Parts: sequence; structure tokens; C-alpha cells
Amino acid sequence: MATLGQALQLVSLLESELIRRRAEIDRNGDYYRGKQPLKFASDDFAKFHGGRYKDFSDNWVQVVADSPVERLTVNGFQASGELKADKDLWEVWQVNGLDGDSQLGFLGAVNSARSYVLVWGDPDDEDTPIVTFEDAAQCIVVYEPGSRVRRRAGLKRWQDGNCDYATLYLPEELWKFERPMLRQDKSPQMADVDEAMKLWLPAGAEERRRTWQPRDEAELGEPNPQHNPMGLVPLVELPNKPMLVEDPISDITGVVAMQDAINLLWAQLFTASDYASFPQRVILGAERPMIPKLNTAGEIVGKQPVDLAKFAVDRVAWITGKDAKIAEWQAANLAAYTQLIEVAVGHLAAQTRTPQHYLIGKMANLSGDALLAAETGLVKRVDEKKLWFGQALREVARLIYLARGEYAKAKAMRAGAVLWADSESRSYAQLADALVKLKDIGFPFEWLALRYGLTPTEVADVVAMREREAEMDPIAAATQMLAQRPALADEEDVVEGEADVEEGALV
Repeated sequence: MATLGQALQLVSLLESELIRRRAEIDRNGDYYRGKQPLKFASDDFAKFHGGRYKDFSDNWVQVVADSPVERLTVNGFQASGELKADKDLWEVWQVNGLDGDSQLGFLGAVNSARSYVLVWGDPDDEDTPIVTFEDAAQCIVVYEPGSRVRRRAGLKRWQDGNCDYATLYLPEELWKFERPMLRQDKSPQMADVDEAMKLWLPAGAEERRRTWQPRDEAELGEPNPQHNPMGLVPLVELPNKPMLVEDPISDITGVVAMQDAINLLWAQLFTASDYASFPQRVILGAERPMIPKLNTAGEIVGKQPVDLAKFAVDRVAWITGKDAKIAEWQAANLAAYTQLIEVAVGHLAAQTRTPQHYLIGKMANLSGDALLAAETGLVKRVDEKKLWFGQALREVARLIYLARGEYAKAKAMRAGAVLWADSESRSYAQLADALVKLKDIGFPFEWLALRYGLTPTEVADVVAMREREAEMDPIAAATQMLAQRPALADEEDVVEGEADVEEGALV
């Protein structure tokens, strides 16, 4: 077991690493929300137009990030050696609201290169542990040297009211710490709300210093530190694009530079549209028109130049001089900008394996097969995420059973599987046709129902409905059996024929 000094040292070191990661996480989050600082090609452009376009962004980052997440749907879990999905795990998943929160966790991993899942027992319900998806800005996991799976420690750090809180997770125990807030992540109004609600907690907490201190056991209502009954760090990392020796990679990291280029092209197009989208005319060889300047008595006391802006409004030009002539500049070709933007978006689509019809917005008369082919890159990208996220979610399922004290099931989940919805987006007609063909070659109904997109719970309900319908309609059941008899008879004839051949060979 760790001492208080060792625990404090580990919290400090892990917090430093969290702070190092925070800059990229915040930048990616801003780009996803469309808060993208405009990058300028020259100082002059920034000087004259920087304020005009500072709040503009043509946000393709959000499309790139959302496109795989919308196809990542967990339908259930299946333990090793089992033929059906695990009902207990799915109940825990649903009670914790993870059918929705899992989408937030997957999006967080896509944006921030990783997200986390925390599992801990619920003292009020021993059969239903508390499972939450956690943000990469608040959590970090330490692995054993040479391993990307075996966790040595985990830390979650967050804010509530005017305090920072941290929980250190170790295989044998967990520590809870607090300190006055050093950095404000929330708005002042929400911080005041949190602080007001803290008044509802039991009083008697000691004065806190500016360093991490163990949280008061009386305030917590539990020992600190406390024993970890699971024997494993209950914080699991979901890496996005993991590497062998480097940190995982966010899908947004490679999009930022091209997004900046697209925003700049739009700013230049808007500027050209404002200044050069109409033909420009210039008068050569003429003096500037002058008009008499009168005093209060109406007497001419001088001359003053005509306001040239008035010419543009009145569409009237006063031209003087015998050699005066008018020249014209053609309007700027704005299509050159839009074509270049399309090329940039096409590069972005190729780099991120996002279908171009997600980005360009142009749909031709394409067949279903052509659309499936166009989405092949995205489907493969989703399948890669299922591989890595699924490995982490199997560990989450294992922790759930450890929290319930069911060690045999926890062991079976180590080699279990996560049941995902289909990555491909197909029409019902295509899907039904494919399933009928699979049925004809012998695939069972329950497997086909899962491929159709039903959850294991829904499949069990449909199977029960089919059985009830068969009981209520024995004639239909008998007809189905008769329909299957010719096939059975053919199989029997084949078996008898093979027996005759073997007998003749023996003779």
C-alpha cells in the first residue's frame, strides 16, 4: 500500500502530465465547436481585414469527427463460450445511461485522442456498479513498463465550486484529495452555483491549504484511503489511433491545417466579392469636378471638389476635359476561389477517409453499390475504432463483474466480445435481400436479427413472439414443417446413396 507522501507525489506528477496534454485537447475542442482563429497569409491582410472575419469559420472539423461516431453503436456484450448476449451486462449498461453517454465518450476519444471509462461499486445497489465515461482533460492512466494494457495507477481531477478534487486509483486502494481552486474552468456564475450547493453538505471541513490535502472522512462518509475490492485500476482508457510508442492521435489533429487554409480562402473570397465582384470604371485625362462654394448671402466665394461617393450612389459622372476617357477593369473571377476551396475539401476528405458526399454536398444519381463503395474508407475507419474501443470495453465489462464479485464471469469477459451495430449504411431493401440470401444458405434467425440491427434484448423478444405465433397458429407451423420436408427427404436420399456407394465399394 502507498503512503500519503507517495500518493501525493504521484498525484502531482500525473497532474503535470494532464496539464501538458490540456493545450491540444482545448484546441481540438475549440476547432470542433467552430472556434477557429483565422490564420492570415500576410500582415497587410490581417491589418485591414482581421477584425472583419475573426468570428467566421467554415467548420469541416465537426463533420470529420461526427462521421465515424454516428456509426459506433454498442448493442451488447457476449462472454467467451456463450451463444447469447449477456443480459446482466446490458442491464448495467442501460441503467447507467451508457447507450447515450457512450456516444459522448467515443466523440471525446475522436477529438482528444483518448477518453476513459470509470467503474466503481454502488453501495446502494451491489448488482449495478456505477459506470461513467470520462473526459481526457480530467483523467490519466499509467501503464506498466512495456505494456499498453496493464494499468498501474489512474487519476481523475475535476472542479466543483471553488475547489479542485482528485481521486487516485491504485490496484489495492484509492485516495481522495482536494485543494482550493488554482484554475477556473467554469464560468463564475456556475462556480457560484456549485459553491452554494456545497452548503448543503455536512459542515466541519477543516481549512484547506493551497496544496493537495486528503479529503475529510467525516465529510465523505467513508474511509480515505479505502480498499479497492476489484484488485485492478478501475479507470480504462479508450485510445484513438494508438501507436506503439507514442501517444494516440486525434482525428482532428490532421485536419487543423487544412481547415485554416479553407477559412483563409473564404476570407479572401469575401474580400474579393466586396471590392472586385463588379466591373470597376476609372476616368482618365480629366480634372476632378469642382462645384461653387457659396457663403450665407449666396455669393461665390470659392470652389470645392464634388463628393465622389455621391457619383457611385447616383450613378452619374460629371466628366470634364476634352481628352477625358473611361476605362474599365473586369470583375474578379470568384469561381477560382470556390474551385480551390473544393479542392481543399477534397484533400481533407481523402486524408480523413470521410466520404466526399458528406463534405461537398453534391449527390449524383448513384446506385446503392456505388454509395457503399464511396463509403468504404469510412467503414474501415469505423471498424478500426471498434477494434480498439472494443478491447477497452471488454475490460470495462470485466470490471463490472469484478465490482459485482462474480469472478468467473469476469474471467470469461476477458476473451469476450462487444456486439456492435453494422458499420455500413444500407437501405432496408438491400439489407433484407442480403439477409434472405444468408438465410437460404443456413444462417440462423437470431444471427440474422442481430445483423439487421436489433439489440440482443430485442432479438430475444422477437424470438419469443415467433414462438407465441407458432403456438397460436398450429396450421402455419405444420405448413412450415411440410415445406421443409422435401429438403429433408433430399438429404436422406443423399445419405442413402452415399451408403450404397460405400457398400458397393466394400463388395
